[in-house]
Amino acid sequence: QLQLVESGGGLVQPGGSLRLSCAASGFTLDYYAIGWFRQAPGKEREGVSCISSSGSTYYADSVKGRFTISSDNAKNTVYLQMNSLKPEDKAVYYCAAGACAIVTGKFLPFGIHYWGNGTLVTVSS
Repeated sequence: QLQLVESGGGLVQPGGSLRLSCAASGFTLDYYAIGWFRQAPGKEREGVSCISSSGSTYYADSVKGRFTISSDNAKNTVYLQMNSLKPEDKAVYYCAAGACAIVTGKFLPFGIHYWGNGTLVTVSS
């Protein structure tokens, strides 16, 4: 079965950190760009970060300098380290395998082959 499974979400105080994991099964991440999207209640899905198969990275302006994306091919897993979290980072975070489609400076969900089911991140005191 081909799937992506996210983990690592939870409740954290403002200024805190979380590390999200995206583990693939049934296929190898080496050949795909892996991205993270998030969707807050009442808002559109937002492309947060992406790492290409060559290791190039993209970050949305809203998370630049705070989030870091990385991959561990041996574990077939991509990570999103989130530091200095803010209440506005609260959302369901989804990982996706496919392409890093950057259009007018935004990471858009084009060319996505697989989606995870999401993990909830809540930032609150």
